[in-house]
Amino acid sequence: MSFNLTEINRVHSISKEDFYSNYVKKQKPLVIENITENWSAHSKWNLDYIKKIAGDKIVPLYDDRPVSYKEGFNQAHKEMKMSDYVDLLQSEPTNYRIFLYNIMKEVPELQHDFKYPDIGLKLIKQLPMLFFGGENSKVFMHFDIDYSNILHFHFHGTKQCILFEPNQSKYLYKVPHSLISHESIDFDNPDFDKFPALKNAKGLICNLKHGEMLYMPEGYWHYMKYTSPGFSMSLRALPRSFSNLSKALYNIFIMRNYDNMMRKIKKQDWIDYKNSEAIRKTHQKNAIKS
Repeated sequence: MSFNLTEINRVHSISKEDFYSNYVKKQKPLVIENITENWSAHSKWNLDYIKKIAGDKIVPLYDDRPVSYKEGFNQAHKEMKMSDYVDLLQSEPTNYRIFLYNIMKEVPELQHDFKYPDIGLKLIKQLPMLFFGGENSKVFMHFDIDYSNILHFHFHGTKQCILFEPNQSKYLYKVPHSLISHESIDFDNPDFDKFPALKNAKGLICNLKHGEMLYMPEGYWHYMKYTSPGFSMSLRALPRSFSNLSKALYNIFIMRNYDNMMRKIKKQDWIDYKNSEAIRKTHQKNAIKS
């Protein structure tokens, strides 16, 4: 069995008014296929170009190892020169990914290759982040700490994205004091016997190609899999909802610091406790006997 997934709506292009009225206000995801066609990035951005322009930069890498108390919030697992990392991506499948890397700060020339789309969102221009991954590398199911509206542009290759609305959280085994689902869940091949609440979750799916953009509304859960080596750029806009803005401030200033403190105090017991609570609370909400 697999998840109950519906294809995300796609358009070749869309007006600012239609995008804002039908997707931002309604908080519905959308894929826009031709939004980057007038950018220099559309023709220039590929792994060889990144290697050429940023090859000497040391980049933080992440893999899919289980969460450990020894690591801080979003702490990198390894570092490597960008040129070596691109060589690795192009030579063999690897679990190493680059996550939330502000390459524009390191290589300002890249800022001239794209434009901030005028589609009704007030984008934070200081935070264009890049994400890289090798074939079949995965980004665990999570939602973003700041509850941003996200414009996610993909380059070089293909990427599969699975999304769940915030109202599906009760089925996704959310880990307390975290932004992730239970780390044992394989979202490509879910074990509905071990995690029965997942059967009730209704999600959305798309496959992004070079130059396409996915709009992800505030607080949406997302799971990403690179079906070929490639990279993506995210532009962000602050949450429109006061409730989500409050949650973002809580996550950034209280939850994250509390979680780091408890890792230091209780060590692996804290991680194990959170994972067990994810199961207990989810089954309790769904009247499932554990």
